[in-house]
Amino acid sequence: MSAGREIGIIATSRDLVLLRTLAVTRVLDVDQVSVIGGFTSLRRANRRLLKLVRAGFLKRWFVGTVSGGQKALYGLSAQGATAIGESTQGLIAWQQDSLVTGNQFLAHQQSVNAAFIQTRFRPLPSGVSCERWTTFREPFSPSVPLMPDGYFELMYQGAIYPMFLEVDLGTESSRVWKRKVELYLKFALGGEFERMFHEKRFRVLVILHSERRMEGLRKVIAKRTEKLFWFSTQDDVGREGLCSSIWLRPTGAARIPLL
Repeated sequence: MSAGREIGIIATSRDLVLLRTLAVTRVLDVDQVSVIGGFTSLRRANRRLLKLVRAGFLKRWFVGTVSGGQKALYGLSAQGATAIGESTQGLIAWQQDSLVTGNQFLAHQQSVNAAFIQTRFRPLPSGVSCERWTTFREPFSPSVPLMPDGYFELMYQGAIYPMFLEVDLGTESSRVWKRKVELYLKFALGGEFERMFHEKRFRVLVILHSERRMEGLRKVIAKRTEKLFWFSTQDDVGREGLCSSIWLRPTGAARIPLL
């Protein structure tokens, strides 16, 4: 357990889970914190978050909402990172209690976090478990300069299903994606994936912001391969769940389950 600078506060086991989760997700709102911490009410979650901010474990910022209001976001402070043995390099440097507007990093990170929380903290179908989640701060290697948004492994009926995650908000060109496809194919066929992750095969899950974008990207990738890549939208993943029959391959119209 770790003591904070506010008199009387000690980081509990639930607090440490939150801090370790923020080392992966980088930024969370109170609804996400409630899921991760198992809070029974938003009021209780908000009270604890405020204590952790005042104790120096967390930093807090604000973003505008669709209704015209504001909501708080939370990230690791240097003290919070030290408490869980994490490096302080790469922490979000926004000024405490500042209003964050028009930030592409934030939009992308929140989309990645939605997939992470659903996989790690929400119920998965019977018999399915998430055994591993990894994020990347640098490319795999000079020969395969890929840096996916995440990597996780699902276990089902004794088999391991490795998955790379790519969240697409429509900002990357077809040329960028063609390069990614070539690198993923090289990673799959050249033996480097097996050497690094000790598995033979993987999938690349591409979660997109719209059906139109998904169809356009499927056509681009289908010209090069019908393997590796699985496509769905943020809305479908959020509504139906990651393992549901929401996935399309580069070719074909049938939506299939992940497992």
